[in-house]
Amino acid sequence: MNILYFLIGCSVLMALIFLAAFFWAYKNGQNDDVHTPAIRILFDDDVTAGKSEEDHFSS
Repeated sequence: MNILYFLIGCSVLMALIFLAAFFWAYKNGQNDDVHTPAIRILFDDDVTAGKSEEDHFSS
């Protein structure tokens, strides 16, 4: 029975740690813009005139 109390205490402690990590990430602005990164992949990158991809990777 004592192990049950120990495991409940550990699970509550872990839940509090995850809750604190969530609030820390939210406070630092990690969830501010969730729409733009999803649509950014739909747009083509601008190609610079005068440099090809091979020149870019060789230097």
